[in-house]
Amino acid sequence: MAEHDCYHCGLPIANHDEDKFKTVILGQQRDMCCPGCLAVAEAIVSNGLEDYYQFRTEPAQKSDDGILETLDKLKVYDDPSLQEEFVFDEGQDKQIQLTLEGITCAACGWLIEKQLSKVEGIKQVAVNVQERRALVTWSPLQIKLSQILSTLKRIGYVGSPFHPDEHEASYKREQKTFLKKLGLAGIMTMQVMMLMTGLYFDWFGAIELETRQYFYWVALTLTTPVVLYSGSTFYIGAAKALSAKTVNMDVPVTLAIFGTYIAGIRSTVLEQGEVYFESICMFIFLLLLSRFLEHRSRHRAAQISANMMQYVPVSATKLMSDGSVTECLAKQLRINDVVLVKPGETIPIDGVVTEGHASVDESMLTGEFNPVRKENNSVVYGGTVCQDGSLTIIVTQTLKNALVNQIVRLQASAMASKPKAAQIADNFSRYFVTAVLMISALTYGFWSYQGSDDAFWITISVLVATCPCALGLATPSALTCAMAKLNKQGILLKRADALEQITGIDTIALDKTGTLTQGKFTISNAWYADGVDSDTALSIARALESRSEHPIAKAFTENNTLDDDNASDHTVYKVVNFTVAPGGGISGEINDTLFSMGSAAFCVHESQQEFIEDYPSANVYLTVKGRIMAAFEVRDTLRADTQETLDILAKSHTLIVLSGDTQQNVDSLTASLPIETAKGGLTPELKYEAVQAMQQAGAKVMMMGDGINDAPVLASADVAIAVGNATDVAKTAADVILLGDQLLSVPTLISTSHQVKKKIRQNIGWSVGYNVLILPFAVSGLLSPWMAVVGMSLSSIIVVTNSTRLLSK
Repeated sequence: MAEHDCYHCGLPIANHDEDKFKTVILGQQRDMCCPGCLAVAEAIVSNGLEDYYQFRTEPAQKSDDGILETLDKLKVYDDPSLQEEFVFDEGQDKQIQLTLEGITCAACGWLIEKQLSKVEGIKQVAVNVQERRALVTWSPLQIKLSQILSTLKRIGYVGSPFHPDEHEASYKREQKTFLKKLGLAGIMTMQVMMLMTGLYFDWFGAIELETRQYFYWVALTLTTPVVLYSGSTFYIGAAKALSAKTVNMDVPVTLAIFGTYIAGIRSTVLEQGEVYFESICMFIFLLLLSRFLEHRSRHRAAQISANMMQYVPVSATKLMSDGSVTECLAKQLRINDVVLVKPGETIPIDGVVTEGHASVDESMLTGEFNPVRKENNSVVYGGTVCQDGSLTIIVTQTLKNALVNQIVRLQASAMASKPKAAQIADNFSRYFVTAVLMISALTYGFWSYQGSDDAFWITISVLVATCPCALGLATPSALTCAMAKLNKQGILLKRADALEQITGIDTIALDKTGTLTQGKFTISNAWYADGVDSDTALSIARALESRSEHPIAKAFTENNTLDDDNASDHTVYKVVNFTVAPGGGISGEINDTLFSMGSAAFCVHESQQEFIEDYPSANVYLTVKGRIMAAFEVRDTLRADTQETLDILAKSHTLIVLSGDTQQNVDSLTASLPIETAKGGLTPELKYEAVQAMQQAGAKVMMMGDGINDAPVLASADVAIAVGNATDVAKTAADVILLGDQLLSVPTLISTSHQVKKKIRQNIGWSVGYNVLILPFAVSGLLSPWMAVVGMSLSSIIVVTNSTRLLSK
């Protein structure tokens, strides 16, 4: 772009406008051609989207000055080139993850979901209150992104595209505000408590009425900033709820605060009646304290889930076609670009190794600290660390679609599916707030009818004591902490309600190859038909298997074949019309001749079945037009932790193996394992039918698999787990993905799911039990306002603290 071109749109700047329109972008002063481009540029920068200019591939369109004067700044988000960084395609729809500001409690999340779900064009809204994020899916044909953000703004919340750095800054801003309000409330509470406690217990001796009133005025003066500033969080939340024609936990809190405050002012001015200024200050302080602890706990959980993002480098060393190297931004890398990673550097993006070998630390993804050896054709992921050796990598995914970003998106999607416990708690808390307001009104009416002077204070006690804040925190706080813990250990949940279903599992079905075994095959025996050259047969087998994703293919493509060093034919054959039959085998044409590889049932013609007996232990056949060319015995070994994992699982679950391998091989492999039933020779359809039969018999089935042929049965199971380096199809069908290569993650997952269920029950039990127990005392007038304050606040603090214990277990 020329020196005197507009930095935003690239058009030339008129001489008389050279010094008129300037703004700072990326740390430098930039020239603009008109007020329109200047306004849009400033809007982009002010909204934290300055990186747009760093990563754009072409200038933006020139802005229309006349329209810009009336357009909302949010319109900038409708720019397709701007959306490229943070908007994802979901078929015909679009999806975005938003950072939300202004959320104070679980009811805020419900309010946002309720309001946005009414907007035409929005397909799905899932709010994660703990992480203050929202996942929104919408139809671009019906609604624009700016309209979604405007709708959020109208109901009192600010939404912006999620960016880890900006999200962290938002947390810090909110934390600073919390500390200011909490600090003010704490200091004033101590002062007011000293004054009022002295008066209540007559510690000042026999003081005159004028002195007592003076103390009341001092207490009122100290209480006022606490009510107007520190308590503003609750009033804003109540106003948002009432404007949406609903109620939340902040409504009774607001009524209690202002009721007590106004009554205190009245008593002070008229010099008659009781004042409870110390109760107001203590109420606001303790309630703010519980919400601050919740804020801290959800931040801690969010940090654990987002840790993998902070290690992905910003820059990368790109290899050019002429052999030179250049530094570039990781975000600028495109598919098929070539990247050089040196020893000790972090791999900037997902790709496949084309040259070099090195040990790579993948612990930030899998939680496993043993380095993984990478060489030609090995898959590597952005954010992992190359410990020794250099790697040349060809890029297979842009940073936007890299595994770390997919994980963050899946974590957000997981919160879209709330467990039944969360749904029940959300509904119950809303009805409970309505019931509290009605009970409070009836309480006031009853005691007023009885002529009690304390009718008002009894009503205040009811409002304060029964505020269901703890109930709203019970389920989401436990779920968020659990998901953060599992993520840290390399266990990725695609839906949160899977945790609830796992606790009911009684049967675990397992695939054999790649799940129980290492998936690292070697050819232990090979037979060739009369007249077939062994080298030619192996070359044809290599060519076919090089196109397959099945683990068995590695036995042929990674120099594991018998007598490979002595082979004289290393011809590379071109395969066309390649097809895969899940659970059967593969086929393809080489030099206009159809070859097939796989099980005998799949590729051996009926007329050739009698020859199968000549190869008693063979499990992979190579055929040409149905005639046997060669047969191979391909063997695999158990994973190192298979025995230990199954021993743990067998204590409380029925274990069943469903495999496509021969029954003989399955029996041989599982003979020493605590497996009740082992079925071999199953096609994908037969696996599916086997799981369906178990479910119809009343079993709750968890299926563990890794291959394309496991996708149907994974989709049909109550809970599905994709193990290790599973295929993309298997990951799509699964509910849980094990990022690491350790089966011992499964007992951890099951144990955590039971811990979560226990925590949720404890939290809900405590919350409901406290409210039920305290209500009679409050209604009967035995509970003074300050007692109600302490009880309610401690209830919320206990729930949040109980949930955070999941992070340390």
